[in-house]
Amino acid sequence: MTTIDYFKEIAKIPRESGKEEKIRNFLINWASENKIKAVTDKIGNVVMYKDATKGFENVPPVALQGHLDMVCVKTPDSDHDFTKDPIKVYEDGDYLRAEKTSLGGDNGIAIAMIMDIFSDTKAKHGPLEAICTVNEETGLTGAFNLDPSNIKARKLINLDSEEEGVIFIGCAGGLNVEGTLQAVPSPVPEHYKGISLKIDGLKGGHSGGEIHRQRLNAIKAMARILSTPVEQESIMISQFVGGNRRNVIPSLCQAVILVPGINKDHILMLIDNEYKQLKAEYSVEDPDFKLTLEEADRPESAVSSSVSKKFINAMILVPHGVQSMSKAIPGIVETSTNLAIAELKNNCFTVITSQRSSVESSKNYTAKRVALALQEEAFETKTGDGYPSWTPDPDSKLAAFCSKAWEDQVGKKPVITAIHAGLECGIINSKIDGMDSVSIGPNIWNCHSVNEHLSISSTKRMVIYVKHLLEIIR
Repeated sequence: MTTIDYFKEIAKIPRESGKEEKIRNFLINWASENKIKAVTDKIGNVVMYKDATKGFENVPPVALQGHLDMVCVKTPDSDHDFTKDPIKVYEDGDYLRAEKTSLGGDNGIAIAMIMDIFSDTKAKHGPLEAICTVNEETGLTGAFNLDPSNIKARKLINLDSEEEGVIFIGCAGGLNVEGTLQAVPSPVPEHYKGISLKIDGLKGGHSGGEIHRQRLNAIKAMARILSTPVEQESIMISQFVGGNRRNVIPSLCQAVILVPGINKDHILMLIDNEYKQLKAEYSVEDPDFKLTLEEADRPESAVSSSVSKKFINAMILVPHGVQSMSKAIPGIVETSTNLAIAELKNNCFTVITSQRSSVESSKNYTAKRVALALQEEAFETKTGDGYPSWTPDPDSKLAAFCSKAWEDQVGKKPVITAIHAGLECGIINSKIDGMDSVSIGPNIWNCHSVNEHLSISSTKRMVIYVKHLLEIIR
């Protein structure tokens, strides 16, 4: 079987973050059938071992690494159930895509590449280890709880990058800030009318990989559209939900507001004017941006106009997007923040933001700014523990081998750089002394969105490249 064949098999198995039991069992059974040793640690990570091929017994062991889980998003009209339904993968020319859902190329393709390499009887390599972690997308808990005693290798090839011909030797660290604002329901006056608002058609994407593209954030868009009406009128919010993952730029936001019936037409005009201005501003980045307005039933209670105003003001005040660019590596984002999730649930507004930076002090400062913006509108805030950045090592011996292998294959030097997205390398390096890491991968676009697609030809080239790399590493 090829890597693409293995990936299509993996896509049939539900593997949402925190729910990796089925994919873990699949991998363990596959290893047993192929007489490959596999162990599972307490957190649920799987580590597999492949003996060296003849003549390579004295080569130092190398670890290949990827994560078992995927970001599960779908289109509003999809009835896909990520707890049981297979991802419907189809080929579109050179691309693999999914029908109305995310594809899971991030990071199913790493597991597929590992399975291909481990099962290839013609490949030449020293001792191999495969580190397959859980819950990377929502907490990196697999990497944080990895049992170092299971790992003998001191060279790590992470297969969780998305750009062929690029070797990453560093990444940003991350830190989340969560805010809550109590929203005790108040009676809705009888003369109030309901308006349902829905923002969709945005590209969204990975909050590390696509944050520099300046795409419109659906939560920020909804707050801006409602800002003038909330400022001028006694508007009450009865429903609000935007975003669903801390590491995804929100592409969908829905709200229901209650407005004085006599002023409804004026409020609709204000909303429409702001929408038209936003659509013009983002005509290049998000040309399919759409706002849908419908009448809504009047509930007996909703969030008071004063608290609704505080929430909308907070969503405007909270920064989003690139905060600074790297001075060390031109063209790379140094620090960013993503307004990831905002929802009204159980009489409480909850907001989750994600900060990234390759500079720890800048990461912490940005998180502080976000917390202060929320506190300005009476939110209570808490800051998470975060995860460390991976400091680039320009003298990495493993990176040198990777560069030589790429030149051998394509005849030119690869790009060696850092990435703004978070990778598990930083955590694994901090747990295992002396680990030398790189991150590589095939071309994947629009991860963490329903537009995710993977290049078939790039994947094939990358598998050949990794096999050659494993043959020359010493």
